[in-house]
Amino acid sequence: MADVVFLDCTLRDGGYYNSWNFSEALINKYLQAMSAINVDVVELGLRSLQNKGFKGACAFSTDEFLNSLNIPEDLKVGVMVNASEFVGDFKQESVLEKLFPVREQESPVSLVRIASHVHEFTQVLPAVSWLKERGYMVGLNLMQIAECQESEVEFLAKEATGYPIDVLYFADSMGSMKPGKISEVVSWLRREWSGALGIHTHDNLGLALSNTMRSIQDGVSWVDSTVTGMGRGPGNSITEELAIEISDLRGVQPNMIPLMALIRQHFKPMQQHYGWGKNPYYYLAGKYGIHPTYIQQMLSDSRYSEEDVIAVIEHLRVEGGKKFSLNTLDAARHFYKGSPEGSWSPVDLFSGREVLLLGTGPGVEKHRTAIEQYIHSNKPLVLALNTQSAIDAELINVRVACHPVRLLADCEAHTKLPQPLITPYSMLPKDVQEALGEKEIYDFGLSVKADAFEFSKKYCTVPSLLVMAYAFAICATGSALRILLAGFDGYDGLDPRNEEMNNIVLNYRESCSKVPLLAITPSRYDVDKISIYGSLK
Repeated sequence: MADVVFLDCTLRDGGYYNSWNFSEALINKYLQAMSAINVDVVELGLRSLQNKGFKGACAFSTDEFLNSLNIPEDLKVGVMVNASEFVGDFKQESVLEKLFPVREQESPVSLVRIASHVHEFTQVLPAVSWLKERGYMVGLNLMQIAECQESEVEFLAKEATGYPIDVLYFADSMGSMKPGKISEVVSWLRREWSGALGIHTHDNLGLALSNTMRSIQDGVSWVDSTVTGMGRGPGNSITEELAIEISDLRGVQPNMIPLMALIRQHFKPMQQHYGWGKNPYYYLAGKYGIHPTYIQQMLSDSRYSEEDVIAVIEHLRVEGGKKFSLNTLDAARHFYKGSPEGSWSPVDLFSGREVLLLGTGPGVEKHRTAIEQYIHSNKPLVLALNTQSAIDAELINVRVACHPVRLLADCEAHTKLPQPLITPYSMLPKDVQEALGEKEIYDFGLSVKADAFEFSKKYCTVPSLLVMAYAFAICATGSALRILLAGFDGYDGLDPRNEEMNNIVLNYRESCSKVPLLAITPSRYDVDKISIYGSLK
């Protein structure tokens, strides 16, 4: 028991909430607190060559940055690299040389953990040898192992034996494992792997600490956690709890005061702001093997009521929700069934007409009076995204919805709204079709293809399942005169959703569509803009 290695990965796993943008003052206080509770290794962030959108220093964890910190001598420093950095049509060694330009003796980094999905595992194994030759300790993390069969786990463990891995980790990625399952997976790994084992637990079921302690009883010798459990969704095993348990095993007394002060000053305010931690929704997601990001997305959107979230969970329980990829073709196959061909063409409704497209941003409410005046005087076809209701409902001609989670949550609301609904009806699961009841539906099919807009008579191809893309394609297919955008404000600051939405705008502008976009209320997107107030007759 005394040989257990205690690793804290707060600044790496917690960085998914704040884009790894931790202040240097917080980091130095954190380091002192970790030393005081006898943590052995601190994983201070990721190391990556991917530089898209702003991320803080802990997203890259360069040697220069790490050397600027006040790292106590009793703490080893680790970084994590995602296997995706090594997998692809490029020379793996050249990527490694860029990520780790100096040997371990010249670097503050002692440990490199590689996070690998099962399908990437054999491809990243050569990177282990390269790193070991340069003096680094290497951990290899198997993600989503709970979904693997016994024979597959044994195969992966056997493959690992051919490489100088210091610790073979496995992660309870869905937070669905119970102590008995932990013991079972450990026994499977042990049939082929005799080296050190590690575990990373998630707290969907409130079992992260119990699973960690059970794994130690079963011979796992590396365990990790994060301060307040900070991590995506329900979070991880909680450092302040695990520290007490590890100290009992070691027979030492931790100094918890610096850590508790750090939590009060920094982590509790962040937790209140970002909202990580277990709750009944994450519990259900863990119980049914649903990817926690579904829950995280809904909880970050105030439009989802308690009933909505439960309805989505129930649907995913039946249909399957182990992978979260709403904006890919795989996600479309996961939710939409059959050919993208619909039964309705938008030409008769849209041809030659000016379309006023109502988004869900605050611009609609802020400029409601002017928008309603414009509708009365100019008579555009008013198309509303989802259940947008910031203007007089009688002024809306038709609604559009296609995003799987959003559509699931809004089924009941759509049945009560008077306008017809454009959606890929014939491709929907039967339970969703039934939930829409006797709703007047315009069935327009869709498929998803990265970076593409394509227009056919009764279906479209769009780059994303976001409803904005689908609405643009409907207007283009219907040969509308132009699309006026209201309520497409965009997102504040560095919110990554702004880039995601703007990419849809850019993809549309590069398509073959002759139907122009024009924002009439404030927008952060790369679209031509005029003022609603200058457009009133």
